[in-house]
Amino acid sequence: MKTHSKILLISSLQPANAFLFGVPKKSMSSSSYSTSLASSNYIPQTSTYDTYTNDSLSDRLRPPADQSYAQTLEDRLASLEAGRRTPSYRSPEPDYYAPNLADQILSKRPPIKVQGGSLKTWTFNSAAVEGVHVAMRTEGRPLDADIELWQGPDNTPCKMRVYVEDGSERPFSCMIATPRGPNTIALRNIGHLEFPMEATVVADTPDIITPSTNMREFSGEPLIIQGGALRTYPFEPKVQSVQVLLNTDGRPLNARIELLQGPNNVKQVAELYTEDGLDRPFMMVIETPGSGNVVRVVNTATVEFPLTAGVEAYSIDAEYSDFEPVLGGDSSEGFMTSRRSFF
Repeated sequence: MKTHSKILLISSLQPANAFLFGVPKKSMSSSSYSTSLASSNYIPQTSTYDTYTNDSLSDRLRPPADQSYAQTLEDRLASLEAGRRTPSYRSPEPDYYAPNLADQILSKRPPIKVQGGSLKTWTFNSAAVEGVHVAMRTEGRPLDADIELWQGPDNTPCKMRVYVEDGSERPFSCMIATPRGPNTIALRNIGHLEFPMEATVVADTPDIITPSTNMREFSGEPLIIQGGALRTYPFEPKVQSVQVLLNTDGRPLNARIELLQGPNNVKQVAELYTEDGLDRPFMMVIETPGSGNVVRVVNTATVEFPLTAGVEAYSIDAEYSDFEPVLGGDSSEGFMTSRRSFF
């Protein structure tokens, strides 16, 4: 009797042990199996169910082959912490900024030094040259020059007078239309011998990045300036350079373009004359470092000769911040260091 009860107890506990620990059941003899089946109401589990249950539990409990379960948790926690530290706002990528037009022209062809009171000329014999770029700079001294376009004997369809307070900080650059060649650009340094400058003239080619000469491509609407009137265009400190485009409906163009920085503080002046503002529009780029820059355009002709002006920012400093201070002063040692000591 005791033996029979032990057989029944072992046969009933074996499926449970196999289910919990994933141990495959031992094969029972036909006699013991038949005896237990006949003497109890136990219904044995099928081998398919046992195999499925054991495999699913073993797959869930088994750690990954490449790394442990603890390492996986550490990696997930590290990724969550990194996501929290990363700010949700990202500053936009800086846009494309047009390079300095004067630097492009001066790097394309080596500049020529023009001494005070001397004259240099650049001749373009080909009629395919429809525009030329003029660039001038100094070593920090004032720049004062006359620029003329010669086309044929005693024919000057375009001329201008240029003055820049600091030719190193604000190099001068402009484009002169030269249809129907040959054409000659004459540049005269009207300053004294102590004020030399460097200048170069190159043809307008596609590899030079220049602002457009079409008024329709300006972001703002161009303004019509009547004869004797003027318009002012203030710019923010982040604006590094400004493009100016002037034309007419075919009448002569007479204008004065000024760069002001502060009250009655003229940094750059260009007085312009063109015999046909439609055939020969004028374009220039003005460097505007610092703050408080204002471009003023004056129509120096009479009321019968209006002109159309387009003035807008050409390049902008993306790293400029309104919260950063502007450092000034000639010396960091103090203003008393330059005085003469009497002791």
